[in-house]
Amino acid sequence: MAAEFGAAIQSIVGIAGLVAITWALSEQRRHVSWRVVVAGLLLQFLIAALLLKFPLSQTLFLGLNRVVAAVQSATIAGTSFVFGYVGGGRSPFSITDPAAGFVLAFQALPLVLLMSALSALLYHWRILPLVVKGFSRLLERSLGLGGAVGVSSAANAFVGMVEAPLLIRPYMATMSRGELFVVMTGGMATIAGTMMVLYATFLTGVIADPVGHLLTASLISVPAAVMVAKIMVPDDTRTGGGEAPTAYGSSMDAVVRGTTDGVALLINIIAMLIVLVALVALVNSLLGLFPDLFGAPVTLQRLFGWVMAPIVWLMGIPASEMVAAGALMGTKTVLNELLAYVDLAHLPAGVLSERSRVIMTYGLCGFANFGSLGIMIAGLSAMAPSRRDDIVALGGRSIVSGTLASCLTGAVVGVLL
Repeated sequence: MAAEFGAAIQSIVGIAGLVAITWALSEQRRHVSWRVVVAGLLLQFLIAALLLKFPLSQTLFLGLNRVVAAVQSATIAGTSFVFGYVGGGRSPFSITDPAAGFVLAFQALPLVLLMSALSALLYHWRILPLVVKGFSRLLERSLGLGGAVGVSSAANAFVGMVEAPLLIRPYMATMSRGELFVVMTGGMATIAGTMMVLYATFLTGVIADPVGHLLTASLISVPAAVMVAKIMVPDDTRTGGGEAPTAYGSSMDAVVRGTTDGVALLINIIAMLIVLVALVALVNSLLGLFPDLFGAPVTLQRLFGWVMAPIVWLMGIPASEMVAAGALMGTKTVLNELLAYVDLAHLPAGVLSERSRVIMTYGLCGFANFGSLGIMIAGLSAMAPSRRDDIVALGGRSIVSGTLASCLTGAVVGVLL
């Protein structure tokens, strides 16, 4: 009991520390609205408590895990039909090492295609816009957002950093600089629903109810992103919103276009993984020319482990585990969260405690990395060419703000665990 209390106090101190860091990075510290800070923190704790502590939420999570299992099975049915045993079908020969029979590109990643089609279908049936609209109303009333930014921020809990702003494209050109930063931070602090299910497959067996935790992480990170953005770039402007436009002509059109969009996403993921893993291996080979440090080779992961260790400590990670956890956060920031989750899933037993694994699941749940920044700048600039200079200027800060928001989410959960 004493250890749990001490861990919760550490996370509370961490929340104060993360808010202080955010305030120190503010463009106009005197204009920071502390009402927004208090409202943002209260909203994070409220959402976290509702989703983590109530029995009804546990029932919801169990249902979500069954849905994930069904989607996985459906995806394997498609991949095994198209790719045969390479896609998860019956092998024509005996496999001595089952782990070697798993092919990421043909068995796990195609899940993105099905999720992209399902997301488009839910959008066309007006189910997703209805959920987004309800959540946006909560953000508008509690955090003082305009309707347009509220819709985009709420949508970030379910769709990607480019898809969410598409819902408010007509308003992008007239938004204030602060509102634009809220939109960008929301995209960096959350993950898309298409990726959520994929990451849950990697975390199965690592933590309990992975899809429930990832969904909770995205929902908590929405008010965290708004709060962090409003501290770093204070702004009281409220640009109006409206109904989400109808994007598809029919259910079949939604499935076809959703699948087509998923293909582009899938190819991008595979290409980025190949290049990023290769670059890390190349850098580690160069670092291998240096002598061992503290009895182990110098690697990129170890270097970022030291740099990010104080940040993960603020989330509530014990001092004895913060270097290993910091390496995961460094991988997520420099490369991407997918590789970080893969590394988390393959950590040897005992490196991170169960509590630390859950906290890191929340802390890693965001798109804040350099690869995503390129995607965001390209997407938002295409939507609002007149705002390209502002988008580029705020790009680097959005990685910082998105990372801080995700870390705040980890710290909030660390208090409640």
